[in-house]
Amino acid sequence: MKVRKDVDFPGLGAKIKKAREKLQDEALGRLSVNKIATDAGMTSANWYKIESEETKVLPLETLRQIEKVLGANFGVSFEDSGTGG
Repeated sequence: MKVRKDVDFPGLGAKIKKAREKLQDEALGRLSVNKIATDAGMTSANWYKIESEETKVLPLETLRQIEKVLGANFGVSFEDSGTGG
């Protein structure tokens, strides 16, 4: 069984874009969005939808894969303050 908790994170798309551009700059332009997106397990079209925040719900697994590919941590956590019962 899965339990899903939504966390609102305004500006996440812009942070992802900034991290991607930084990675591309460090690679001296030899790293395409297509390569980055493929490494994250998605198409470049989906990647751009995430950056522009056209994608409204981003699964945690996808976010973690993006963080891994970009070598970044965007600080999104799902801290549970309650207890199960």
